[in-house]
Amino acid sequence: MATGRNHRPATRSRGIPEATVARLPLYLRALTALSERSVPTVSSEELAAAAGVNSAKLRKDFSYLGSYGTRGVGYDVEYLVYQISRELGLTQDWPVAIVGIGNLGAALANYGGFASRGFRVAALIDADPAMAGTPVAGIPVQHADDLDRIISENGVSIGVITTPPGAAQQVCDRLVAAGVTSILNFAPTVLSVPDGVDVRKVDLSIELQILAFHEQRKAGEDTAADSAPDPAAPPVRATTTSRKGPDGDMPAVMPA
Repeated sequence: MATGRNHRPATRSRGIPEATVARLPLYLRALTALSERSVPTVSSEELAAAAGVNSAKLRKDFSYLGSYGTRGVGYDVEYLVYQISRELGLTQDWPVAIVGIGNLGAALANYGGFASRGFRVAALIDADPAMAGTPVAGIPVQHADDLDRIISENGVSIGVITTPPGAAQQVCDRLVAAGVTSILNFAPTVLSVPDGVDVRKVDLSIELQILAFHEQRKAGEDTAADSAPDPAAPPVRATTTSRKGPDGDMPAVMPA
């Protein structure tokens, strides 16, 4: 199997839009589920529904891969799994280094889904001397002072940053200097990188804030609906009251 350090995916050279690249993992996940159920073919409508996109967008995305399906039959599931895996570079070995072995870093190191998708956790790195030598997921943690050597010896192509935000940029700079050109950043901060280095950011707090916004909006809509007048209710009639005038009782119309 080729290693990711020397062989990079061809998606950019083939002009596949970034938005399409971002959807390819969604298609692959849905196709893998179909493959595990021994489903041989799938229509664009069925696959689009499973991936959460519309079928026209799916067909457009697949046209960039040179896959158009067969009218009346659909797409061959196994071939699409192979084709998308190849485009994403998942048929290669991608050595990954995780920097910052706190709770999140340790959880990622223990995640079993990386290896099946071509990502091998090759190194765990932390700045705490007390962590050095401690095994996490069967891999001994190494000290950050040796980061350059660790990256070089393991042929690391992807760095994962799970440090506190104050340390993330320095770690990023060291990873880039050591030759890492792709970084997955879990630290809640924006990283500055030179041209040729790709950064993907995962910020769980931002995602929760977006969900909170939608929850608040739904709660506001429910409140507005509860306070709206019932169109089936009978109209409220104007009521009259009497007050004394100089010539006796004088009716006064009061608004309902």
